[in-house]
Amino acid sequence: QVFRIGNVSCGLKEAKVYLVNYQNIYGTAYGLDLWQHDFGDSSLENYVKNITMQELAQVVCLDQLAKEKEMELSEEENGKIAQAAEEYFASLTEDETAYMGVSESDIKEYYEHYALAQKVYHSLTKAVNEEVSDDEARVMEIMQIFISDESRANEIASRLAQGEDFATLANNYNELSSIQVNVSRDELPDAVEQIAFQMENDEVSGKITVDGGFYFIKCLNKYNQELTEANKANIVDKREKEAFDDEYNEFVSSLNSNINENLWENLELETGSGMKTDTFFEVFNTYCGDM
Repeated sequence: QVFRIGNVSCGLKEAKVYLVNYQNIYGTAYGLDLWQHDFGDSSLENYVKNITMQELAQVVCLDQLAKEKEMELSEEENGKIAQAAEEYFASLTEDETAYMGVSESDIKEYYEHYALAQKVYHSLTKAVNEEVSDDEARVMEIMQIFISDESRANEIASRLAQGEDFATLANNYNELSSIQVNVSRDELPDAVEQIAFQMENDEVSGKITVDGGFYFIKCLNKYNQELTEANKANIVDKREKEAFDDEYNEFVSSLNSNINENLWENLELETGSGMKTDTFFEVFNTYCGDM
């Protein structure tokens, strides 16, 4: 076993299924096989192994939480899982099945673990309010100046009052890494947000005092519709994460865990040409995404 959490362990074969899929999902960028490039360190391998461990640990914990809640997979859900397992296993090459050491029944079992974890996750987040107002999600386009010195801030305030160009002053004075940015709520200091989200297009603020310095804001677009719509989804995701974390973290804190560090640290990724499978999760979602 690779690790044990509570009363449930995760075996090496299941870990290898996740590992091979993640190494191919994250090991490709812009059509390039990143495993064929020497980056001088093992950061990519470590990242893939960390993602694998985190995902499997959460699945194991959620499956135990499902047992506590007396949640099970239905006959219909098991039927969909069997179909997914059949398709995914059929897609594997001989090299891949040999490395992972799996049969179709193993894949079905791992899909059952994953499906039950997904079912618990949805049960913990189903009560989340998915209605998000335009104002709550609103994304603005602004130019900003931040300056830490008060005398220079007063100089900027005076020059703005005389009608000097905001962008020119920002280029000369701004201490932040960016001048023109898109911002949503909770991304600016409170005092700046309160003023910025009341501004009209092309309006310029006065000096705004914050901890460590002073801000000046120019509103370029008080409502970016496209970014606002996208931000609504981000807000719902955040609400779901908070709802999930509250119960999940409390449950996990009660479990003992143990990892076979020697086994895991010495497990090497097999990135040869025979290891191309990356559809374990994609096939699951095709058959079971609506569960």
